[in-house]
Amino acid sequence: MDNLLDPKPFEHQINWTNIEHFLRLHIENLDVKSPLQVETFSIGYSNLTFLLRIGDWEAVLRRPPFGVLPPKGHDMRREYQILQKMQPVFPYAPKPFLLCEDPSVTDRPFYVMERKRGLVLDDELPDAYRNPGVLPLVSETFVDTLVQLHQIDYQTAGLADIGHPEGFLERQVNSWIRRFHLAKTDDQPSAEKLERWLVDHLPPSPPPTVLHNDFKLNNLMFSTEKVGSLVAVLDWEMCTVGDPFAELGYALAFWTEAGEQIDGITSPTAYPGFFSRRDVLQRYAAKSGRDVSSINYYVTFGFYRIAVILQQIYARWKNGQASDKRFAKLSHSIGHLLIRAESVRENGLY
Repeated sequence: MDNLLDPKPFEHQINWTNIEHFLRLHIENLDVKSPLQVETFSIGYSNLTFLLRIGDWEAVLRRPPFGVLPPKGHDMRREYQILQKMQPVFPYAPKPFLLCEDPSVTDRPFYVMERKRGLVLDDELPDAYRNPGVLPLVSETFVDTLVQLHQIDYQTAGLADIGHPEGFLERQVNSWIRRFHLAKTDDQPSAEKLERWLVDHLPPSPPPTVLHNDFKLNNLMFSTEKVGSLVAVLDWEMCTVGDPFAELGYALAFWTEAGEQIDGITSPTAYPGFFSRRDVLQRYAAKSGRDVSSINYYVTFGFYRIAVILQQIYARWKNGQASDKRFAKLSHSIGHLLIRAESVRENGLY
C-alpha cells in the first residue's frame, strides 16, 4: 500500500503556501474551504514525490531532490512531456495535470499528475498476493506490460525526440563504465576484464522501442481489488528510445528466482509461484516475436549496471555525503553483483 511519510522535514525548503496558490489558480473547482494537505511518498536521491489533498481532490507532485543536481538530471519538463505523450497510448502511465517552472512559486520546477491507487510489490508480499496461484498471473502481467510498452510506435506517439536510438547500446555501456570509474573506491574489485568484454562484444541491436529504462516489479502498481490486475507503471524519469533488450536484460537481472539470494537485490520474485527467469524470457519472446538469443550479453550488462548504481551510492556514503548506515554494507553487494555478471558472461543465464 502507499508508503506515506510526514512532510514536515521539507516545510522549511518547500513553500507549500505558494504551491497551494498556484494549484488554485490553475485547477478548477478546488474546495475553497479546505486547505492543502501534504504527505510524502518517497525521499532520497531520486525525485521527491508528495501526495496533495484539497478536500476530495487528490494528486501527486513530483520535484527534484535538494542539493546540487547533475546538469541534465531531474528534468521535470521532460518527464511531464513524456507523460503527456505516453498516457494516450499507454494508459498505465499516470496522467499529468500541470507543470510549474516559476521560481517565485518554489525553488525547483515540479509537475502534478493523477494519483493512482494500488499496491507496489517490493520487499514483502501483502497477504492478498501470498497465494502462489496469483503469482503466475502477476508474472504474466509483468511480461505482457513490458511487451506492450515495446510495441508502441514511438514516432506516431511523438516520442522520437526523447532519445537517440542510433548507437544507443554502445553509449549506454560506455556511460555506465565511466560512472563506475568516477565512483570507484579503493576497496572494490577490478571489473576491467568484464568491462573490456562488454565493449568488445556489443551485439547488433533490434529495432528501437520506447524504454521505461527502469522496468522492475517495484515500479509497477497492482490492484487491491482485482488481484493481479495492473493499475500503473511509475517513475518515468529515465524514459527514452533505444534497444529493448537492454531493458529486458536489466529486468531479468532484478528478477530473482525461488531459493536465490543476490546481495544488493531485494525482490519478492524469489517467492514460490513467480515465474523463473527462463519463463519470463520465453513469454517475452513468444509475445514480442523477437529473437532473444543474445540475451546473455544484456543480462551481464544488467548485473553490471546494478553494481554501478550501488557503487555510486556507496561512494557517497564513504565520502561522507550520505549517513544511512545500511550503505556501509554495499561494498560486499557490489562485489557479489560483479561476480554474478561474470558468471552470466562465462556460463550464460542457464
